[in-house]
Amino acid sequence: MTRRAAAPSIKRDQHPSQGTGFGQVFDFLREQLLEGRIRNGDRLLSERDLALQLGVSRPIVREALRALSMLGVVEIRERMGTVVRQPDVSVLGDVFAFSLAQAPDAMDDVMQARLALECQAIRLACRRATMADIDRMKAALDALERTIDDATAGSQADNDFHLALVRASKSETVIQLYAAMAALLARSHRDRRRLVFDDSVARRSVIDDHRRLLEAVIAGDEDAADQALREHMRVGEEVQRRGALARRPGTPAGKGRKQRHQPKETTQ
Repeated sequence: MTRRAAAPSIKRDQHPSQGTGFGQVFDFLREQLLEGRIRNGDRLLSERDLALQLGVSRPIVREALRALSMLGVVEIRERMGTVVRQPDVSVLGDVFAFSLAQAPDAMDDVMQARLALECQAIRLACRRATMADIDRMKAALDALERTIDDATAGSQADNDFHLALVRASKSETVIQLYAAMAALLARSHRDRRRLVFDDSVARRSVIDDHRRLLEAVIAGDEDAADQALREHMRVGEEVQRRGALARRPGTPAGKGRKQRHQPKETTQ
């Protein structure tokens, strides 16, 4: 990041935040970033000047800047001041994971969000995927086939395939939102792969499903790609549901098992 000649001129909005002083600092800096008044590499005003402009104490400004530094939004440099940074999205993923860690049915919500993101991503990939994207998806599929009998390595290959698919969308927003869920999605892949590991039919379907997704992207067939992805997700949810039933005390083996091709009304 390059130090600018002078700190950017920033002024408080006509209607400042009515929250706490800490919240005022956060809200103010967020608006400055969204409006493009400050950008990556810009040096902020001093703590003293920010405190005066916002009408809060310097300790509050200092605390807010330190919190933003932990999120990677700014960098506090000795003898230079506070510089705006482009945050690492992995930090957002950590915050996202912590925020949902104790939420009831968090993974169900995450999987629904994943479905929405990936369905849009695969449609965009059908239009925008390059040969490099196709090669990454093929490499992940090859790895998936090689590791089908390895729950740990197989889950990683599965995760890599879907990540390559999302990146092929060329939508930075979709990619960033998906990356924010990366830790939770990786765990979901591991959990599901453990359930699939003892089911030879399900293991075979994992490979077949991913091959259909790749073929649809190569063909540029958005509707076929969307349908194949939704079916793949539905089967994954069914495997997970059967696994949850099997872990319940007193549940007969096979109870709740549903054939893969039974008609099912899907509502998204």
